[in-house]
Amino acid sequence: MAEKTIPILPCQTLQPVLDFYTALGFEVAFQQKSPHPYAVVERGGIQLQFFGMKKYDPAGSFSTCYVATDEVDALYESFRTGLKAAYGKIPTRGLPRLGTLKDMSYGVRQFLMTDPGGNCIRVGKQITEDQHHRPAPRETFARALHMATLFTDSKDDPAGAAKILDRVLGLEDEQPTAEQLVRLLALRADVAEQLHDDDTAARLRARAAAVDAGES
Repeated sequence: MAEKTIPILPCQTLQPVLDFYTALGFEVAFQQKSPHPYAVVERGGIQLQFFGMKKYDPAGSFSTCYVATDEVDALYESFRTGLKAAYGKIPTRGLPRLGTLKDMSYGVRQFLMTDPGGNCIRVGKQITEDQHHRPAPRETFARALHMATLFTDSKDDPAGAAKILDRVLGLEDEQPTAEQLVRLLALRADVAEQLHDDDTAARLRARAAAVDAGES
């Protein structure tokens, strides 16, 4: 017997959710308005189903599901392209939003996206056999990157991540390598966007670009 698991996710109204997934390259395979709002979207082997709830609060949602793929990089770039075409930019905060693609400490390369219904879709590829969280490195800057990533992705605490990153970026007696500095600045810029601090995010991205170009 062949089994297949299909998540059924809530939303307040269907149309903004369907528009979002259409922008990502999904097709609306089914939609009904009565006896209750319900819809199905599909892209390749991915199928997601949604039901409408008038009193549902997307901003307070905890709904999530995981999409496992061998083509995480290609999907990420495709989704970025689709969102930019549909929204004029790639939304990185609020609803909807698309996170960054990164290698996690538990052996997965993934990105997170949240649709207008508040549903968090994790899209990832396993890159190591061991799925346990790796112990935090001992080296100062590697440890800061490790811990700040956990705060942003697992604990949903960008303010906590900002404190970790600001502390190590302000150290005077120790200096990161150029590669570490670029990663620290890029992650801190992502965190700034989550905290709605666009000026800081822009400044940090410019500094990271300068370091990457060898102008630090």
